[in-house]
Amino acid sequence: MEALGGYPAKSSNPKAKKLTVLLSMTVGVGCLFLLQTQLVKPRKPQDFYSFEVKDAKGRTVPLGKYRGKVLSSEGTSLQELHRELGTSHFNVLAFPCGQFGDTETGTSRDIEAFAKSTYGVTFPFFSRIKIMGSEADPAFRFLTDSVQKLPKWNFWKFLVNPEGKVVRFWRTDESMESVRQEVATLVREIILKKRQEL
Repeated sequence: MEALGGYPAKSSNPKAKKLTVLLSMTVGVGCLFLLQTQLVKPRKPQDFYSFEVKDAKGRTVPLGKYRGKVLSSEGTSLQELHRELGTSHFNVLAFPCGQFGDTETGTSRDIEAFAKSTYGVTFPFFSRIKIMGSEADPAFRFLTDSVQKLPKWNFWKFLVNPEGKVVRFWRTDESMESVRQEVATLVREIILKKRQEL
């Protein structure tokens, strides 16, 4: 039976009231869940520069600050290339990893200090990370997913182009001359592109 205004008359059945309330709550919670999943979708990183990482001192660094440059994420053997090509178009980013025996011991700051004092490195060092397993650093996982390879030892090199895409990787035992040639080619392309834009 309907009351005035088109609303149903009060039901004297308590089970029907509980069912109506429960059904309303379920529909309401379901709608909120769907709304939340649509509004708070995690953004899938488009490129390497979409990530933020921690530096050796624990500060957050957006990798976007390197956009437009050629990057290699590796360690000490690229110092000469880093100096040679400068930081205008090329950067080496070091991500120490302690998952390969005792090759990277101590804190992130200890590792950075050792590399600077022993090898004279001048490129940025980041916090020691994990690159394998469920705790792998998201930025490094992007690198390994891009090449479909997991490093078997420290000092693998990943070459990232100015758009943030991984274009090549090298294992520890591969020639630095190959790295030098590929990096120099990409840097040359950046310089030529900038000249054409002038």
